[in-house]
Amino acid sequence: MKDSAEDRVWQNINPDDIWVLDKLILSRKLYYNCGPVGLNVPKPGYYIVRPCVNMIGLGLGSQKIYLENDTTHLPVGHFWCEWFEGRHLSIDYHWGKQTLAVEGHKPKNTFTRWDHWVRVADRIRLPKLLQPFAEKYEWINCEYIGGKLIEVHFRHNEDFEGGITHFIPIWEGEDTTPPDGYTFKVYPDVHGRIGAFVK
Repeated sequence: MKDSAEDRVWQNINPDDIWVLDKLILSRKLYYNCGPVGLNVPKPGYYIVRPCVNMIGLGLGSQKIYLENDTTHLPVGHFWCEWFEGRHLSIDYHWGKQTLAVEGHKPKNTFTRWDHWVRVADRIRLPKLLQPFAEKYEWINCEYIGGKLIEVHFRHNEDFEGGITHFIPIWEGEDTTPPDGYTFKVYPDVHGRIGAFVK
């Protein structure tokens, strides 16, 4: 398999900057209510539980779980964080300046099978915590839920290269005949996506 942009990030990143890709450390620096598996939650409620580091991405390993107190039954290497509600946006920054904003839509019962992503006009300034990296890394991609930063990548969103405005994933077993105005792009992933309708 050919190296991806994410592969190249991990092959070349300055070791002092790897903490940005660790979602637990990032969340603690943002003062979210969060902690590693093994640490009790401060109050009962729903939390997002996911890997601290997940190079494959795509929501792999994420779960929404109601936790009373103890977390030792959860997967090792994961962390828990307060649950955020709201729109899911993915924003690209080129040398710190925003170049792309897309919004993801999916059913509430999945973290991996997105219905579609669409280009939007939202503008979000690069968070202050990340501004020192804008001079070191050409591309920074940030994901937000309800305006809360949840994840950072030192790459851009490859799904929207070439001026694409709408990206509809197509899964194994689904018809690959594109609707009017769209083309089918072969674009597989580890969750069973075989491609996407794009325009």
